[in-house]
Amino acid sequence: MRKKELDLVFTPEVAFDAALLEHEILKSARVNPDDIKYVHRVKRSIDARGRQVLVRVRADIYLDTPPADVISPTYTYPDVSKAKQIIIVGAGPAGLFAALRCIELGLKPVVLERGKDVRSRRRDLAAINKEHKVNPDSNYCFGEGGAGTYSDGKLYTRSKKRGDLQRILQILVQHGATPDILFDAHPHIGTNKLPKIIEAIRETVREAGGEVHFDKRVSDFILEDEEMRGVVSADGQTYLGESVILATGHSARDIFELLHEKGITIEAKPFAMGVRVEHQQSLIDSIQYKCEDRGPYLPASSYALVHQTHYKGRQRGIFSFCMCPGGFIVPSATAPGEVVVNGMSPSRRDSRFSNSGIVVAIELEDMELEKYGPLAGLRMQQALEQKACEMAGNTQAAPAQLLKDFTERRVSKQLLDTSYQPGLVSMDMNEVFSEDMAYRLREGFKAFGSKMRGYLTNEAQIVGVESRTSSPVRIPRDRDTLEHTQIKRFYPCGEGAGYAGGIVSAAMDGERCAEMAAVKAGVSIR
Repeated sequence: MRKKELDLVFTPEVAFDAALLEHEILKSARVNPDDIKYVHRVKRSIDARGRQVLVRVRADIYLDTPPADVISPTYTYPDVSKAKQIIIVGAGPAGLFAALRCIELGLKPVVLERGKDVRSRRRDLAAINKEHKVNPDSNYCFGEGGAGTYSDGKLYTRSKKRGDLQRILQILVQHGATPDILFDAHPHIGTNKLPKIIEAIRETVREAGGEVHFDKRVSDFILEDEEMRGVVSADGQTYLGESVILATGHSARDIFELLHEKGITIEAKPFAMGVRVEHQQSLIDSIQYKCEDRGPYLPASSYALVHQTHYKGRQRGIFSFCMCPGGFIVPSATAPGEVVVNGMSPSRRDSRFSNSGIVVAIELEDMELEKYGPLAGLRMQQALEQKACEMAGNTQAAPAQLLKDFTERRVSKQLLDTSYQPGLVSMDMNEVFSEDMAYRLREGFKAFGSKMRGYLTNEAQIVGVESRTSSPVRIPRDRDTLEHTQIKRFYPCGEGAGYAGGIVSAAMDGERCAEMAAVKAGVSIR
């Protein structure tokens, strides 16, 4: 195989213009154009370290026919309508990719989602924003596609050893995502495009003979001799299968409580809580790109920040989480009487606001384990969310404060415009958090202001509370079989079980659990 590997540097004007980029790559190859069989764009990444922003591009020029895995493959799904059944609880990334993998392996997935399909779900999201009404089964966390559907759609992960990242991206492209996600160093889809992709995946499952059911909240498990045989939905229907894959996401508190009640082992796990900080996107662009106007080619800029804080002998990290350039802050409560915020971005990231979670690490020793046992982190989340709701007036309006005012402990006389539709209530956010969390947040913002000049300003504001960064519970499983350590044929999966931290890692974990369930069902995997 004859191949030329190119590492190139372009201006944004070239790198983000498809035709110009192709032309420059071919020119840089310095070979006869007639000899080129295929141009594979491997990676595109922004380098903003210097005075001028550059874009680094890696490309492979094939002078022979490239391997099949270089050209994006099309995955095929056989008819599994009469095959053995695998019950999958949850239709988020973990559940949907588990379903697709089951089909590839000749098994019939039966997916049960407590919320509504992606289109019907929109009405409940509008009710949260406009009427402050929270449907416990249909909201920004629950419904087809899970929390990832109405998010930024970030598609990068540090968990590349856990599965085939490129395969996940290729399946998303097959279902309607832009091919650029195969090429960009930090790909994303956008909340405006994700719903159609989720719908396409659901139709693939159904066309292959699988089942996807909505408004099917699981209320009980069916156990026989320490093996999971199926589940019961809240409307009394029973679903039996070879195994159960539990992919309910990090906010399915009733599932954690059900497991605990039935004596099925769960564990408290570290997580993080804090706030959303909202800046003007133009300010973040000017800091990161070192220019007043990023122009029509550069995307909205992002940042990643981390700092170690010390309080009464305990060191804890404070860090940015789920940064959403050109995005919106959204209400993510899953029950009345609580306020939770999260972030999302459209595909163009063209909002005038940027927002990011800024959160403090919560370790096991910070929790009341003796009082609440494995649910200690969950109770800590609930207490903060309920306090925020009460202090802000018992609606979905969120407590907020200008950023510099927060660090200097001044109540803000007036707040800024915001992307958060339910509205903001000015208060001293130091009173929302415990003394140690408030201290760590203040120290973290001061440190971030030193790292990014202009970041710590009253032209920004914090909005609370960001408490659903990850599951506060881990459902333990065997390292090799991925089965629960106590219950066989039961596969805790994805973010809710404590084994993923985003769309891609959850999807990869869903595939792995499907493979292990297939082995248990007697399927040979190559």
